[in-house]
Amino acid sequence: MIAAIIQARTGSTRLPKKVLAKIEGKPMLWHIIERVKKAKNINEIIIATTNRKEDKKIIKIAKKSGVKSFAGSEEDVLDRYYKAAEKYNTDIIVRITGDCPFVDPEIIDKIVEFFKKNNFDYVSTGHITKQKHELNYPAGLNTEVFSFSALKKAWKQALLPSEREHVTPYIWKNDKLFKIRTINSGQNFSHMRWTVDEKQDLKLIREVYKKLYSDQKIFLMQDILDLFKKEPYLMEINKGIKRDEGYLKSLKKD
Repeated sequence: MIAAIIQARTGSTRLPKKVLAKIEGKPMLWHIIERVKKAKNINEIIIATTNRKEDKKIIKIAKKSGVKSFAGSEEDVLDRYYKAAEKYNTDIIVRITGDCPFVDPEIIDKIVEFFKKNNFDYVSTGHITKQKHELNYPAGLNTEVFSFSALKKAWKQALLPSEREHVTPYIWKNDKLFKIRTINSGQNFSHMRWTVDEKQDLKLIREVYKKLYSDQKIFLMQDILDLFKKEPYLMEINKGIKRDEGYLKSLKKD
């Protein structure tokens, strides 16, 4: 079974309760779930939240959206992912974060398709480390696909705080242990920021939804790029915010 596991909690330090923030009258998490539902290669959607009392609201959204949920560790997100995947007998995991309301079902399908056809442990749209930069999709379209066996190995062996908090670094840092591959977009859009960590990010997301959102048809990466071409001022709204700040911050704990 292929499951998209969406990690979501209300206790974000930079922008608390961002997953509940309203966009066109619905919580951001609801939009993410609806977009992931459009991916043809996903059999199940699981919301992986924390066992904190405040996060019961997230479980309610999952239930209302007709998807599964799991409550686990707040800090050890790798443990949360592993136990959610184990509970629902997942063979292949698609990792999505709850701060990406532009998540693209076509990109999900592309990465899953490649993973299924080739003998890899982990395939993604890229990652960032101190040594190298392998990202050319906009921040917020990040998609990672990995096997349950790779997740289990990481769960057993990962020790560093950054490896426990961010789920997959142990996998993509160990290319001798795992067969990994990065799929790029063919053009470098890594300077674009379509994720939500700050108030300016949320402002941009709401503006784009106001212009592109429809009940009938989902908008995709190309629709947003076309909009930015017509209205380039939109990109100025959240310009200058550092990409992957959360991961880079957690490296300091190591």
